Amino acid sequence: MNRLQIISKGIIKENPIFVLLLGMCPTLGTTSSAMNGLGMGMATTLVLIMANASISLVAGAIPDKVRIPSYIVIIAGFTTVVQLLMQAYTPGLYATLGIFIPLIAVNCVLLARAEAFASKNSVLDSICDGLGIGLGFTLALTTLGSVREILGSMSLFGYKFAQGDGMLVFILAPGAFIALGYLIVIFKKITAKKV
Repeated sequence: MNRLQIISKGIIKENPIFVLLLGMCPTLGTTSSAMNGLGMGMATTLVLIMANASISLVAGAIPDKVRIPSYIVIIAGFTTVVQLLMQAYTPGLYATLGIFIPLIAVNCVLLARAEAFASKNSVLDSICDGLGIGLGFTLALTTLGSVREILGSMSLFGYKFAQGDGMLVFILAPGAFIALGYLIVIFKKITAKKV
């Protein structure tokens, strides 16, 4: 499998949200707007790329008994770096996402990719996998955030395009479940036709 296929697989065939249904906590908790979804997705993508590369480098030197805790420590280290960068350069987004930024360290998407791919493949392939899964995650979060923002507040990326308030349910937690359910169905219908 070439590197472009590895990247596209993470976006379509193994999309963490729409196909694998991993990482539901940040998906439902942070996507009240498109900007929040995009910010969370990009932060997770950065951690995925750096953690996959590092885990691929050191996987052979880690004993089996401490494999998972070691991966979590590596992921937590990169999560802290991204958290500090966001706090310094995007304080508004950092304040909005709040506790979900440090929770990237225990996001099952990252641990799943570390165990399933990065620990068994080369550094370059692991970087491509992190990029693909991260882009798929970002695409899903941004799409969900966009749908919720459009229906809930009649705006997109903060730009108000219509008068009125929209449907409050889409800004609240139940709206996340409703919108995600419909998006999963739409994603499966679209990808089923391409295969």
